[in-house]
Amino acid sequence: MRFTGRCYRGHDPAWSFTPLSGEGAAITGGRFNRKGQPTLYLALDIMTAVGECTQGFSHRLQPLTMCEYDVGCEGIADLSNEAGRQEHDVPLDDLACGWLTCLRANRDAPSWLVADRLRAEGHSGIIVPSFVPGATEANRNLVLWDWGPDLPRRVVVYDPSGRLPKNQLSWQTTET
Repeated sequence: MRFTGRCYRGHDPAWSFTPLSGEGAAITGGRFNRKGQPTLYLALDIMTAVGECTQGFSHRLQPLTMCEYDVGCEGIADLSNEAGRQEHDVPLDDLACGWLTCLRANRDAPSWLVADRLRAEGHSGIIVPSFVPGATEANRNLVLWDWGPDLPRRVVVYDPSGRLPKNQLSWQTTET
């Protein structure tokens, strides 16, 4: 399917100069990517983005740089409902797995295996439910493995005034 719309993400301000890189996920690994795989995690609404950053408000809200993205991306598998999961043969339990426990135990997380298979089938990303505590069916995320500045997998950060920093030097401090 083609996803067209606006998405949101809260970034650590120190790394907000690269809001399209997916490198943070590559460094740490994530629910739908192994370490070393750049992946862009976006929320379909701003409150889901805030919930993802605070794990459903179970953690205190750290300072964030909130970004909005314009997305026009082909090859998206919609796994946010039972019909989509059945179409792609994906059990909800595989999406909701304890991926961090698997990472720490050096085991393949079921959600990584889903991502591996869908990527091999040519999908550029997935729409999935949010798994933060307190999430409802309305809280959904777009996870991208293949994106860029051009169609058919276009993702552009909305920054018409050029407010985002250009590099890490923006965050150097001086003692007073």
